Amino acid sequence: MAAKLRKGDKVVVIAGRDKGKEGVITLMMPKEGRAVVEGVNTVVRHTAASQGNEGGRISKAAPIQLSNLAIVDPKDGGATRVGFKMEGDKKVRFAKKSGAVIDG
Repeated sequence: MAAKLRKGDKVVVIAGRDKGKEGVITLMMPKEGRAVVEGVNTVVRHTAASQGNEGGRISKAAPIQLSNLAIVDPKDGGATRVGFKMEGDKKVRFAKKSGAVIDG
């Protein structure tokens, strides 16, 4: 089955602690069903100082479940589902809400 979300897509969180936040997918983990989205699901890691880094509290984005993400509609900016259709001989993704082609 083709992936509905891909690296570089602008998505919105539809469930969980960060509901309503938007960001861009930076890393996909299809086998785990998760993705890393910048600015979403941030966690703090406490690290000891070493020669390479100064240590302290470091914030980083943790993976989030794909079912909690929806792609942002290119026309109206809200959350939408993704469908597939053929344009000529090419298969493209489109927004179910507005019908706009997401990638072309």
